[in-house]
Amino acid sequence: MKKIMILLAVMVLMTTVSCKKFLQEDPYDFISKDKFYKTEADANAALNGVISIMQLQQYYGRTVWVVNDLTGDQMKVGLPQTNRPELYSQTYTSTNGEISNWWNNSYVLINRANDMIGNVAGGPIAEGAKNNLLGNARFLRALAYFDLVRSFGEVPLLLKATEGTDDLRPSRSPLKAVYEQIVLDLKFAEANCVTEDKIPAALKGRVSSGAASALLAKVYLTRASGAAAIATDYQDALAACNKVIALSPGVYTLLPFAEVFNPDKKAANKEEIFTVQFGLAPNVGTITPRMHLPKAVAPFDGNEAFYVENAFALSYSSTDLRKAATIGVVPNTANFYYLKFTDPSRQGNSARNNWVILRYADVLLMQSEAMNQINSADPNKFNGINAVRNRAGLLPLSMVTTPGKDEFVTALVEERGWEFAAEGQRRYDLLRLGRMKQQQLKLHNIVLDDKYLLMPVPETERTLNPNLSQNTGF
Repeated sequence: MKKIMILLAVMVLMTTVSCKKFLQEDPYDFISKDKFYKTEADANAALNGVISIMQLQQYYGRTVWVVNDLTGDQMKVGLPQTNRPELYSQTYTSTNGEISNWWNNSYVLINRANDMIGNVAGGPIAEGAKNNLLGNARFLRALAYFDLVRSFGEVPLLLKATEGTDDLRPSRSPLKAVYEQIVLDLKFAEANCVTEDKIPAALKGRVSSGAASALLAKVYLTRASGAAAIATDYQDALAACNKVIALSPGVYTLLPFAEVFNPDKKAANKEEIFTVQFGLAPNVGTITPRMHLPKAVAPFDGNEAFYVENAFALSYSSTDLRKAATIGVVPNTANFYYLKFTDPSRQGNSARNNWVILRYADVLLMQSEAMNQINSADPNKFNGINAVRNRAGLLPLSMVTTPGKDEFVTALVEERGWEFAAEGQRRYDLLRLGRMKQQQLKLHNIVLDDKYLLMPVPETERTLNPNLSQNTGF
């Protein structure tokens, strides 16, 4: 990945924000297309440009967990700044800057992926290498659209790059159509990307077939719980999970929990399925550890920008090995902080911790979730969740302790909370499992208005594009 980042720094393939027209980006202004996309190296450079956007603080470098954990039930604001308190209090509006970041950079990634797909598909690259590269780009496009539909509902579905003088003002596409494209892209990636163990060390952070299967499982589970549901979604989710599990323990496995986030051991991390790669200079570092670290904890330069909800910190069992690896106590206070993402080699804002989007524990818990939905009386539904609990030092669940379908959902909500705290998943989990309103009432005494089950389309985008309708209530 170091080589990739160096190449990125040299090439500076694309700008990161649009200016005058909705979703407009001129990705290759400095090099004409008749001179680019001629070789596999060109296509790899273009793919690096797609991946690089994810490292921005305003995207997967920070915004992902600000938007999705502050609106959950496990994280609160430490040092107040613009945009964050209203996310925490569920009073955000269409002018919230972090929500705008989430929308805008998702579409920048989509535009870059579309540019690459459109040019590489008909290029002179050998078929196998070409399809692997296209599978990577289509996975990333699918991930961005999946983030968008989970956050905003219906969104414009764009499958062609916008550039130059394009005046693009698309309307929002039906949810069903967006999901269909997400599934098509991920199936292509699943069929054409290599397995994780075939990705060279220098290319870590590329997409594997296992990553496509894992994301497909989450897409099916999410679609099944919403208005675009298809009858086979839960069965398809289970099948996708089983494909990934069949690769264990050779390709993927559960590690001791603390090792999952240890930057010294990330090169051989067999629990990670798909991550955004970070590192020290000359690579791009992540600010996430510093934002959680208190000022009073060495190396004494933490931002203390976020805390752990006290109720969540106290919800761990005394025997749960994850607590000590996830949560610390701010000295001389009653506050807790996330120590999950620490790096002893951090240099100011820059740390080496990868941002994990998919890992093996998630697949095991999704397998249990799908099986509970298909047949809540099937005792095998406990296999995945109990593997995760066993790693955490907890006793197994059973039909005795968790007798019904709804009780199992409650157990999943709790387990996913302890397992994926501060990993940018909480809002999506609560929405998919139908517990967002319940948790907001329980934690904050907030009777959550239905409008907050989606986020508002950013007002800046609606100003640029009058064809963009707003979500109800905003």
